[in-house]
Amino acid sequence: MLKQIEAGSLSIAYDESGDASGWPVVLLHGFPYDILAYENVSPLLVARGARVIVPYLRGYGPTRFLSDSTLRSGEQAVLGNDLRLLLDALKLEKAILGGFDWGGRAACIVAALWPERCAGLVTANGYSIQNIAKSLEPSAPEREYAHWYQYYFHNERGRAGLTQNRREICRLLWTLWSPEWRFGAETFERSALAFDNPDFVEVVIHSYRHRYGLVIGDASVAGIEQALAAQPVIAVPAIVLEGEADTVDPALGADGHRRHFLGHFAHRLLPHIGHNIPQEAPEPFAEAIVALHAQC
Repeated sequence: MLKQIEAGSLSIAYDESGDASGWPVVLLHGFPYDILAYENVSPLLVARGARVIVPYLRGYGPTRFLSDSTLRSGEQAVLGNDLRLLLDALKLEKAILGGFDWGGRAACIVAALWPERCAGLVTANGYSIQNIAKSLEPSAPEREYAHWYQYYFHNERGRAGLTQNRREICRLLWTLWSPEWRFGAETFERSALAFDNPDFVEVVIHSYRHRYGLVIGDASVAGIEQALAAQPVIAVPAIVLEGEADTVDPALGADGHRRHFLGHFAHRLLPHIGHNIPQEAPEPFAEAIVALHAQC
């Protein structure tokens, strides 16, 4: 059931399923996806007794800013803070958090900075807290090639392109990042409605400029951004999922992530799965959540 709640600077739209007394799980989507990434994960968790919350991130779907004057920031600190404030608004002292892409970053941030709010973490694509201080250091050419869209968004042609061709660009990214996922036109169009949010373009553009230090951030989360600059470790129980066919965040294996995790840590590589792990592989994603719950 789709609901709406005020949290910080936002009115956040979220899907809720399961009994209100169930063990709480919050699942977060990435760019350019939406809450439908979890439509086949949530029923599996509800069947195991979970209360599942799946919010639209800022700039997506029916989620709205409460004030016209709020910076349409997409920086990592606001994503993490949005999640923390959502937990507050829902009166959830602690929940298992799961996410991928932007949503995985928000979950990692809460797990790292406010571990008392996170009972366990399932993060697709691993530790995703950005190291902005090193963002202008060049990567291997194949990684640079995969991030073409980020550099495109750095200039005004990219802003105009995303405004004019948001569906075409987002569908292209789905195809490039998950080359073995045979999604249909209807599947994409259902999610693409979320990109009609009036703040989608501004939030996306700010996100891909801020992570390279090209624009200023939201002053209200400057302290959080400073804490993230230290690349904080994650001490809560965590499971990292990686898609073997992910072409934008290629799998690093357990050794590529372990140093960021101090608590219980497990790594699972999923053959033939691309970037959108929960939608492409709902059963393994749900199984990872359930495995963490069993440890609580």
